[in-house]
Amino acid sequence: MTIEPPFDSAADSQRIHADENAMTTAPLPMLGWVTMLRLGLFQMGLGMMSLLTLGILNRIMIAELGIPAVVAASTIAVHQFMAPARVWFGQLSDAKPFLGYHRTGYVWVGAACFVTVAFLALQVSWQLGNSLQAHGWSLQTYGLVGLLAIVFGLYGLALSASSTPFAALLVDVSEEHNRSKLVGIVWSMLMVGIIIGAIVSSLLLKQLALDAPIATVQASVNRLFLTILILVLGLVAVGTIGIENRYSRYRSRSRLANREDSVTLSRALQVLTASRQTGLFFTFLLVMTISLFMQEPILEPYAAKVFAMPLAETTQLNAFWGLGTLIGLSTTGFLVVPRLGKQRTTRLGCFAVSGCFILILLAGFTGNADLLLVALLLFGLASGITTTGAISLMLDLTIAETAGTFIGAWGLSQAIARGVATVMGGSVQTLMEQWVAVPLVSYGAVFVLQALGMLLAVWFLQRVNVQEFRQNAQQAIATILENELD
Repeated sequence: MTIEPPFDSAADSQRIHADENAMTTAPLPMLGWVTMLRLGLFQMGLGMMSLLTLGILNRIMIAELGIPAVVAASTIAVHQFMAPARVWFGQLSDAKPFLGYHRTGYVWVGAACFVTVAFLALQVSWQLGNSLQAHGWSLQTYGLVGLLAIVFGLYGLALSASSTPFAALLVDVSEEHNRSKLVGIVWSMLMVGIIIGAIVSSLLLKQLALDAPIATVQASVNRLFLTILILVLGLVAVGTIGIENRYSRYRSRSRLANREDSVTLSRALQVLTASRQTGLFFTFLLVMTISLFMQEPILEPYAAKVFAMPLAETTQLNAFWGLGTLIGLSTTGFLVVPRLGKQRTTRLGCFAVSGCFILILLAGFTGNADLLLVALLLFGLASGITTTGAISLMLDLTIAETAGTFIGAWGLSQAIARGVATVMGGSVQTLMEQWVAVPLVSYGAVFVLQALGMLLAVWFLQRVNVQEFRQNAQQAIATILENELD
């Protein structure tokens, strides 16, 4: 087999060679602020989708429709179990251009699918609520629970099909020196999307009385979903149209650019596992993410039990954490990473997060609610530093030929960790509560475990070597090329 693919005609051959020559002689433009903000619109859309599914739909299923919380949470969580598909979709975007693009075609179709499926999930939820009210836990009701789980599985697949190629696109269009800035802007827009989604939802639902008839609730929420889903599609389009054509460095970087059929899933996995660094970074992401999010299911109960905070006050805790995270995400890529580098920034963030968990625990010992709020603000800031550093490093730990595959693997690690973190946080607190019936001890055990977990994450991080990773991955690509020649 030859390196050059067969051409349909001599004209095709001349055109492709002309394109290649043009790429080598004309440097591609660098990303500016406006383009980075445009790319962030995709993440803004994902923030709005998160609010719709994890916030509004979850609350409606439990509060308005009377669906048990365990059923609502379990069906929605199914989309997280689709995370292994991220590796496959990432590999597809490496190997098979779609709609004329390596990344953008998958982003568009995936986005169209996840907004459609999200609206379908809402409609199935209405039917489930009606069936539960009319027939109780009948065969029809169980069937609708199964259908809703399937719908959320499809939602997870659609998210994977869109978000993984999008992250790979960020690798394609950026260079090492501006990647941390791009990460800071793009992931800040995720938080902005959640905020804007909350404002839009509040405006569209403000006329809805607490005891409104279910038909009125259904009409209002359907209108809200349609409005936000159309807005999300618009954000995806504005954020990605023309970006890949103008800025992507994929073809100039990849030695397999004109032979995409060589990047099969098995070969991509060969490259993925060619270096011990892959396992080290995968484990670092796993430990770091688990340690970062174990407090999610127990933070508000901690404030209620230890500080005697009413419901209205505990709901404001996330505002302090979110504000700190937004500040950390938006500034780290510009102020910290250029001075310390990505790996040292991530290490600093991990140490800071570990210290913040101890501060949250100290606030419990003193009973000082103001100290708790300060600790959560600092925790958000430290989380933003850690996230920016880790994602920037994650985007560096790829190679052009299989960038999507690596992004899929890193996304898989984070998705697994989020699920494990939720289970671990609740489980540790419950077990400790049965052993020592003192709220500060049972909740504090989670924070101590998180602080220790962050130190363990630093241990793995210190063993990550980007240069070794790239050398091993490039050798694996060279082996693939040699096998092709043979």
